[in-house]
Amino acid sequence: GTPITYTITVNPTPTVNAEANQTYCNTAAVPLNTLTGPVTGTTFAWTNSNTAIGLAASGNGDIPAFTATNTGTSAISGVVSITPTANGCTGPVSTYTITVNPTPTVTAEANQTYCNGVPVALNTISSTVSGTTFTWTNSNNAIGLAGNGNGDVPAFTATNTSADPITGIVSITPTANTCVGPVSTYTV
Repeated sequence: GTPITYTITVNPTPTVNAEANQTYCNTAAVPLNTLTGPVTGTTFAWTNSNTAIGLAASGNGDIPAFTATNTGTSAISGVVSITPTANGCTGPVSTYTITVNPTPTVTAEANQTYCNGVPVALNTISSTVSGTTFTWTNSNNAIGLAGNGNGDVPAFTATNTSADPITGIVSITPTANTCVGPVSTYTV
């Protein structure tokens, strides 16, 4: 008889090129994440497990740019799951994590007034964000306090040999998880 021919086409399994985990500070601009894969014509659908980080719950195509968000006191994360599809075939899901660290803060310090020669106690600096470290500067060494330091503001003896009051402005900068928070100031 007359032979009959037909074609069997086997499409490749689509994949997505692996994405590295990412970490950002609160309010950081997260750039567009262009998704790619080796199979021509692959499209991507994605989901995000935690919209509190600033990224929508789901979408198609590239992961859009967004502003990282974390108004809490500890790190939060969202797991982004990407599903590739091409030629009617669905490939394995690929995931990566986006972590957003909070903005470190300084617990407000009250302005302080002392008399010449009075011992000033250690000023223990604190924050609601765990692991916060502090650097500080003093605008006027004549008050008896060094010009700068790390950690708590040390004890010192208040000094003023002039006839008028003098003031130093102490500025404290908090840092946690590579994120720098707003400077807090008080006067001595």
